[in-house]
Amino acid sequence: DLATQLHETPGVDDFSAEATFMPEASSIPNGCHICEVEIDPDTGSCQVVSYVVVDDFGRIINPLLAEGQVHGGVAQGIDQALIEEAVFDSDGQLLSGSFMDYALPRATDLLNIQTSFHEVPTPNNPLGVKGAGESGAIAAPPAVMNALADALRDYGPFTIDMPATPEKIWRAITRAL
Repeated sequence: DLATQLHETPGVDDFSAEATFMPEASSIPNGCHICEVEIDPDTGSCQVVSYVVVDDFGRIINPLLAEGQVHGGVAQGIDQALIEEAVFDSDGQLLSGSFMDYALPRATDLLNIQTSFHEVPTPNNPLGVKGAGESGAIAAPPAVMNALADALRDYGPFTIDMPATPEKIWRAITRAL
């Protein structure tokens, strides 16, 4: 096992340590995501034109890594809101089982995401860190869908389920006219 291998390695014992930490409370990150979209009413095409993030992950140990996690999560969330859809037929057969049928975002679908961090270290752990990995994926779908609803407010109240594909947006606009 690993402990035996380390013990048999010369000089490793000089650098070994063991510790256990059991936090008394969890550390919850906070944030705000703001999205701006433009919609072509003739086609229903929705384009994200601006996306701004301010997140509090506590103490940021590696800003580049944290920013990359936010960007990846936001890309996933925008994709969930506007593109990705698992489609099944009436018998339950998956119709979007390959990348020929299942849409994924391309670099041209995304934009420069403006990211900022407001560091408020948590007292619940010695590093003052909070979670960061899910923030973009959790915050982006409601940010995009709220921007979409705001952009379509002149067409009256209606609901568009995710993903808000161009066809769904176009149908909602034409029904309102």
